[in-house]
Amino acid sequence: MTVHFIGAGPGAVDLLTIRGRDLIASSPVCLYAGSLVPPEMLEYCPPGAQKIDTALLTLAEIVEEMVRAHSHGLDVARLASGDPSVFSAMAEQMRRLDAAGVPYDVCPGVPAYAAAAAALRRELTVPTVAQTVTLTRIAARATPMPQGESLGALGTAGGTLVLHLAVHRIDELVKELVPNYGPDCPAAVVAHASREHEIVLRGRLDDIAGAVHEAGIQRTAVVIVGPALAAEHFPDSHLYSDTRCRS
Repeated sequence: MTVHFIGAGPGAVDLLTIRGRDLIASSPVCLYAGSLVPPEMLEYCPPGAQKIDTALLTLAEIVEEMVRAHSHGLDVARLASGDPSVFSAMAEQMRRLDAAGVPYDVCPGVPAYAAAAAALRRELTVPTVAQTVTLTRIAARATPMPQGESLGALGTAGGTLVLHLAVHRIDELVKELVPNYGPDCPAAVVAHASREHEIVLRGRLDDIAGAVHEAGIQRTAVVIVGPALAAEHFPDSHLYSDTRCRS
């Protein structure tokens, strides 16, 4: 018996990986966050599968369901939105499964920031403009950020900054980013990336908050800031250059 942590992708069912689909189809128990995982994805569950919405469960209750399935010899599909390597709370679940002697593995998924970049039709790393992507969040009403990982500190590195779980504090994050990026820095917000009701907002740091409020976006959105979003004049990458030695 194994608990399969599965990246369910950003929302669109057809962005679920083939491996993820097959693991869901072979697992008699499926744990999922009903507020994030589309119900159509649960159609891959085998007939008679136990489907447990974890949206209102505590960590202890979620792990208890996994341990119970293990005691009955049943595989578990544990669906995480996006990719489980980022902001999925997977680490704390694994820690408890280790203590309980329950085996697990991980199936990656398409992360929300990648779906947002695709919606924007932009590469987040552009030659001589940005070669670093920082994935982060803010600490409001959540676990405190580690020392040195404030937006002010991270903003000094430049590059492309991607914020998850932060759009509800758009005014606050803009205020913290302007000193390093400047008010005219390109910014974008993509809500419900890859879904039919996807919303894409493009602007600058000095007007993106107003656009977010006007659109009524409060959750399930990715905020991206950095010059790569509007880069036009930059050299071609050396990767495909005719001067690169390919022998």
